[in-house]
Amino acid sequence: MKAEIIAGTHLPLMEDFYTIQGEGFNTGKAAYFLRLGGCDVGCHWCDVKESWDADKHPLVSIEEMVQKVKNAGATKVVITGGEPLMYNLEPLTQALKNANIEMWLETSGAYSLSGTWDWICVSPKKFKSVKPEVLREAHELKVVVYNKHDFNWGNEHLQHVNPDCKLYFQPEYSKFESVMPFIIDYVKENPKWNISLQTHKFLNIP
Repeated sequence: MKAEIIAGTHLPLMEDFYTIQGEGFNTGKAAYFLRLGGCDVGCHWCDVKESWDADKHPLVSIEEMVQKVKNAGATKVVITGGEPLMYNLEPLTQALKNANIEMWLETSGAYSLSGTWDWICVSPKKFKSVKPEVLREAHELKVVVYNKHDFNWGNEHLQHVNPDCKLYFQPEYSKFESVMPFIIDYVKENPKWNISLQTHKFLNIP
């Protein structure tokens, strides 16, 4: 790994765009997305598999990334991937904080936490174990439901999250029609959980 990536001064940027957050607690809010390349979690239903190979994406300085956010007039940014915690995110979050940009993290929780965050969404995946210390810091636990077994698996993580953590089950988009009835019934019986939808896909928002 190159020295600038290790230091966190340059990161592989797959794509960036200003849009509306489509899922989870912050649904409906305008945010600038910085999608970092690189992921070894390997979800077979991942809809951004092109993000997995970090070498396919250009190294971009954190100064350039912050300027992209500022140029768009955005006040909130989502750092996602790939798996963003594969990298040292302290320099990026410090630069965003200095620019008065609110910072939201989307992570599988498979790597140690770095950076300072206003909102941490942990979406654990079965393909790589989640670090309990990341779950403890989560503001939001978002579990993707591919089949009925995901309810029990999602509840296994409750012992690690803090009492104020928001809890969501979200249907995997390709399985929406088959799993949504089960999610509705489950949340009615277990109201500590909420339903998250990928509203950006229904509304055709990038």
